[in-house]
Amino acid sequence: MTTASTATATKRFSFVGVTTGKSAIMRVFPAWAEHLGLGDVAMSGHDVPIHADPALYRQLVQRLKDDPLDLGGLVTTHKIDLFEACRDLFDFVDPYAALCGEVSSLSKRDGLFRAHAKDPISSGRSLDEFVPQGYWAETGADVLLFGAGGSNLAITLHLLQGRPPEDRPRRIVVVNRSAPRLASMQAVHEQIEADADFEYIHNADPHENDRLLAAVSPGALVVNGTGMGKDSPGSPISDGGVFPERALVWELNYRGELDFLHQAERQQRERNLVIEDGWRYFIHGWTCVIEEVFDVEMTPQVVDALSDIALSLREA
Repeated sequence: MTTASTATATKRFSFVGVTTGKSAIMRVFPAWAEHLGLGDVAMSGHDVPIHADPALYRQLVQRLKDDPLDLGGLVTTHKIDLFEACRDLFDFVDPYAALCGEVSSLSKRDGLFRAHAKDPISSGRSLDEFVPQGYWAETGADVLLFGAGGSNLAITLHLLQGRPPEDRPRRIVVVNRSAPRLASMQAVHEQIEADADFEYIHNADPHENDRLLAAVSPGALVVNGTGMGKDSPGSPISDGGVFPERALVWELNYRGELDFLHQAERQQRERNLVIEDGWRYFIHGWTCVIEEVFDVEMTPQVVDALSDIALSLREA
């Protein structure tokens, strides 16, 4: 595990990830902090291997909890593993964190060390920007999710709870390389009595994923939530995979090789695809956590201003 700060400051805002130094947030956060008037605070990145030993998560979280200069932070990639290893270290766990068994936001308020799962909120804000209201009521389209981790779980919660009953998908297919993750997602869906037909498929073969891709309806929402193309190489589908006509293709990553995104782009014109990368998801993910940690209001106008700042620094 490595730790790096962008600057020496009185207070710190932590980022727990895999390759935090490569993230645009290391350049963006100082400008955001200045725009929001957050004061003397610096970003501190903590790199942890994927599916690390629970003791490593506990060591890191205990250190952040005990450090009076650390205000809290954002957790990515490790949301489920960290929560499972450290649940007893939190003084408060919000309902989404308890339901999903994950944590994306660490914060301190009123003497309490708090765990929140912000993905159902941030993914919902992101999805609603490119999927029109009434889309499922009009199309009845399927949803195909590659990956059963925290991001795709959050997307399902928004689809099942964040939209009116008449505007929710009726069929959701989830594919994952790990059977326990599928079982965990299914257990959450059973708790909320999800009104949709779910198919949970344990599979790691990209050619089988090609078949599943070909079987979903025209206009389907197809999401890469695996981390492949950023945290690990490749794509959940092969180069021979064919997207449904008029599909909404969402690559949750915004940096890395982005193989899945490029596969969709090569078919965009022929298949009439709507393609979204993970940039706005990145923006909403961070702004939801900053909102919680620093107790600032993130209006749409503020989020758009922060997005403009981030875009200006994205390739810096």
